[in-house]
Amino acid sequence: MIELDALARTIAAANAVVVVGAGTKRDVGGAVPSGATEVRVPAGMVSYEPADMTVSVLGGTPVALLDGALAEHGQECPLDPRDSAATVGGVLAGGLSGHRRLRLGPARDRLLEVRFLTGDGRVVRGGGPTVKNVTGYDLPRLLVGSLGTLGVITQVTLRTQPRPQHSSWAVSDAPPDDVRDRLFRPTCLAWDGRATHVLLEGHPEDIASEQARAGLRRVDGPPTWPEHAHRGRASVRPGALGALAARLEEVACSWIAEGGVGTVHIGTDTEIALADARAAVEAESGWLLRETGAPNLDPFGIALPNFELMSRIKDAFDPSGKLNPGRLPYTRVAA
Repeated sequence: MIELDALARTIAAANAVVVVGAGTKRDVGGAVPSGATEVRVPAGMVSYEPADMTVSVLGGTPVALLDGALAEHGQECPLDPRDSAATVGGVLAGGLSGHRRLRLGPARDRLLEVRFLTGDGRVVRGGGPTVKNVTGYDLPRLLVGSLGTLGVITQVTLRTQPRPQHSSWAVSDAPPDDVRDRLFRPTCLAWDGRATHVLLEGHPEDIASEQARAGLRRVDGPPTWPEHAHRGRASVRPGALGALAARLEEVACSWIAEGGVGTVHIGTDTEIALADARAAVEAESGWLLRETGAPNLDPFGIALPNFELMSRIKDAFDPSGKLNPGRLPYTRVAA
């Protein structure tokens, strides 16, 4: 493909590269240096095999376009765009698994094969179109959440699944662990410290029966996720959510935690409040990544325990450090 050949040449010739998709996750992590060469990955469907439940798309393909194509065959690939303009490559590079992760698993489990460009313009392929023929290192999973610092995702093959026949939100005053004990494979348990919002998917009669047995109250839709000027995504042990909730009560913020997963979405109106939220997360041995706002806040906080390993991987994949420098701790840009 001519577009990909030109992209490879551009990357190879650049001193620093910023991967630009729809811009929906441009603020996640640290800031990239000014003057870097901006590159965009082409969009489009490559192949779709409904019977095999696999689909291949170019990295710049909007998630909404992919979802529409799969819907025609009663299938889906549950990525979490958060924004209808988000691209498939951007969502995977951002590591967003979505609020359905409790039942469906992380986004990396959807990725069967990846093709990406290295800093010197080489094409690398990892994985395969089916699970059975995959051997060697699991490069596709390594690219998920890398924020474009290891390679520029140009094409992916994803695993699809049947779309649920029905879905319904309900709410309980009980904490998420108690609610989970009453249910069979809930899709989401979104807890805000006061109520647990429950998403169930499947046959309508089964959902109604589960809601009644668990004492849930049906509601019209999902909870409101934090949409403040300053936001971060935190990760803690699922068992630490209660202790973290108590700490966050002392912070001027709103938050929603994914019960059973340990991901906490935090929003604040001030930069200092987001810093206070990070301190609360770190006190529970967690980590918070800045997603937007707070321009003067260190986007990373405490050093990760696997920092040295991450740095070695970065050096192996991008020894010149030209790919999205600054977006993750091991690509911090010198002042």
